[in-house]
Amino acid sequence: MDTSFKQSSQTRRSLIQNVLGAIGAGFMLPIASYAGEKPRDLILKKNEVRITKLETFLVKPRWIFLKIHTDAGVHGLGEPLLEGRALTIQTAIKELEPYLIGKDPRQIIHHWQAIYRHAFYRGGPILTSALSGVDQALWDIKGKLLGVPVYELLGGPTRDRVRVYGRAATPEDIKKRKAEGFTAIKTAPAHKNPANFVENPKFIAFAADSFGALREAGGKDMDIAIDFHGSIPPQTSKVLIKEIEQYQPMFIEEPCQAQYVDLLADIARGTHIPIAAGERIFTKWGFRELLEKKAVSIVQPDLCHAGGITEGRIIAGMAEAYYVPVAPHNPMGPISLASGLHLAASVPNFLIQEQVSFGEGYIKNPFVLQKDGTVLIPDKPGLGIEIDEYQIKDKIGHDWKNPESYNALDGSVVDW
Repeated sequence: MDTSFKQSSQTRRSLIQNVLGAIGAGFMLPIASYAGEKPRDLILKKNEVRITKLETFLVKPRWIFLKIHTDAGVHGLGEPLLEGRALTIQTAIKELEPYLIGKDPRQIIHHWQAIYRHAFYRGGPILTSALSGVDQALWDIKGKLLGVPVYELLGGPTRDRVRVYGRAATPEDIKKRKAEGFTAIKTAPAHKNPANFVENPKFIAFAADSFGALREAGGKDMDIAIDFHGSIPPQTSKVLIKEIEQYQPMFIEEPCQAQYVDLLADIARGTHIPIAAGERIFTKWGFRELLEKKAVSIVQPDLCHAGGITEGRIIAGMAEAYYVPVAPHNPMGPISLASGLHLAASVPNFLIQEQVSFGEGYIKNPFVLQKDGTVLIPDKPGLGIEIDEYQIKDKIGHDWKNPESYNALDGSVVDW
């Protein structure tokens, strides 16, 4: 036997084994070194940033502003509103402090999952409203740390401006909105008393004629949506929709309580007018049923309730698969509006954005309505807004409560 060849083969075999052994050891070392660490300790340590404090402020007329502080000198703003339950939401935010303080704010999706899934009773208005405000603030922080607007982190802008709508109740209102530059408004059914389960022709005619007067004042080029607010019983809603169809509303919002999805779908099948809903629907799981059952042709996630910007982006993606546009709901403040503008800027299936305040008296550099009925997308890092500490001083604190409505005939409770 050729001993030189045998020795050479053994040498090569030994070399390969040594190399593989070294590689194996290299792979094993990090695993061994991490064995005693908790998952949260495995975060990338470079340029560490930690959450240091959460602050909430009750702000007139009925809002809550959230400020999340970090040790990097950067803070984020959110609006964790739940109308009429401000103190409840403040408590819910307080209960999130033990989890959030000391965490890296940049792990937005991870924190969303932890806050939502570590709650045994998941979802609902309280948890998701608190989570929504936190989510908005974390996106604001991350954008500021990276020096880019939030929509850049969501894939970049799909548009440079966002169409918005105002509100009007009378022909005079709609003329004012039109003069201000709005090309769309939303109203509510006119009524002298809350609707009964079954209404008479006088009630129907008054509501329909009032909407017709708005159409005449606004003209054919003004889009006019009408919000039933879930307060019109479905038996009456169907009749009223038929009378309003002739005036071609932009959409009919919440023609019944949206939690009853099968009934909402039944109403949607009975009209050619787009049906919209979503302000009282929470997370992707709630919107899945709306879309699967074809209960709406416009979704209205509220970024202060449905799960924040993170969940709003997912809901928009789900809706796109059903050829359904997104019209973010927002009867709240400027932080909510800013969040909606970033979502609107980043999704292809955006329709229109609700607003009630451009931020005058609340933020530095309020948003400006353009002559074409739009608002330009923010160009500053994060959400692109900052609280005006001086002007907001006289707006701190409120005790706003939900309206209490009763039947004029017998005093029974009715929806508002």
